[in-house]
Amino acid sequence: MKIDVVLGLQWGDEGKGKIVDVLAARYPAVARFQGGPNAGHSLHFEGKKFVVRSIPSGIFREGSTNVIGSGVVLDPITFREECLNLEKMGIDTRSKLCISKKAHLILPTHRLMDAALETAAGKGKIGSTLKGIGPTYTDKVGRHGVRVGDILAPDFQARFNALKQRHIRQLADLKFVCDPEKDEAEWMSAIEFLKGYRLVDCEYFVNDWLDSKPMLAEGAQGSLLDIDFGSYPFVTSSNTTIGGVCTGLGIAPSRVGHVYGIFKAYCTRVGSGPFPTELFDETGERLRQLGNEFGAVTGRPRRCGWLDLVALKYTVMVDGVTDLIMMKSDCLDSFDEIKVCTSYLVDGQPSDHVPYDTHAKIEPVYTVFKGWKTDLTGIRKEEQLPQAFKDYIAFMENYLGVPIKIISLGPDREATIER
Repeated sequence: MKIDVVLGLQWGDEGKGKIVDVLAARYPAVARFQGGPNAGHSLHFEGKKFVVRSIPSGIFREGSTNVIGSGVVLDPITFREECLNLEKMGIDTRSKLCISKKAHLILPTHRLMDAALETAAGKGKIGSTLKGIGPTYTDKVGRHGVRVGDILAPDFQARFNALKQRHIRQLADLKFVCDPEKDEAEWMSAIEFLKGYRLVDCEYFVNDWLDSKPMLAEGAQGSLLDIDFGSYPFVTSSNTTIGGVCTGLGIAPSRVGHVYGIFKAYCTRVGSGPFPTELFDETGERLRQLGNEFGAVTGRPRRCGWLDLVALKYTVMVDGVTDLIMMKSDCLDSFDEIKVCTSYLVDGQPSDHVPYDTHAKIEPVYTVFKGWKTDLTGIRKEEQLPQAFKDYIAFMENYLGVPIKIISLGPDREATIER
């Protein structure tokens, strides 16, 4: 059997949580393969909104198995809070969730390091969520990290202390005033809570599962935030593109089936970094309000702009996308004109490539479409869609070379058209 993958194709916040929830009904298992509690996947059903951070969005589906993979970094305090909130809703997380022993733990001092480094960066801030994600991945790559499996070791306290002392020295070098003991007692209590879950060798678990049953992999953040192929250095600290599935779960590329690429009908971004189609006018603010573009975890207002097909074609290529999913088309219902970036002027020269230099002067070249001026939110059949919207879809499919298989017309599960 294959593992199908859901990836965000922009700078995150594309709506992956909803789509994983919709698709999860077809898969007996859902796995997260990278990222940490900086993810905020929002799901809407039965008139309510739910946000998950580290736990796969399949947790809401009856009888599903959910895997937190080796490429994830896990904050025990946030994890416990998530689990307790889910249990209040009647979801038995202990029976539905397993966690890779090789996933790295976010220590309280990782959060302090995150704040210290962001403060030291001054105007060069990247816009970190200050969840300790970057410093945890730094320790992972530097071979200093503490992993989930370590909590079962008799010398776990010594391993914890060694990394904590390393952080204290680094914080002193950065002249960052803080209390390194802050939250430690709560963190250790959350570690005891974590011990109550099924801790697995992820690579064996996932490959054994795929010998007889399919699985869905859920990405966090977006492809343009990939540590290698995103708008570096304004990126996250993990591989958010297709390769992260293999390294984060321990599977071969031949195990990957469909790659579902999710994008919004416009663009948003949180934090610093290039954004060629960003709007600083009333239209940008209108998109923000219509799309409720505020972070699910941080509450920060998102930067908004028109759809960038140059960047989207780039991530479709890098990820090997087989099926496209377009979100929030309904947010454009009231616009007389809709613009789509179809090429760039990079330092004055025409280009259809995303440039290496994130500081290059990039001017978007737009194709303008007539708005459909129709409320799409109640439409559930493709043939009922207005012709102007169908023309918009056809143009994108021709430009990107990949079919748009699913169109989301609202936050609820039911507000979805499969083509």
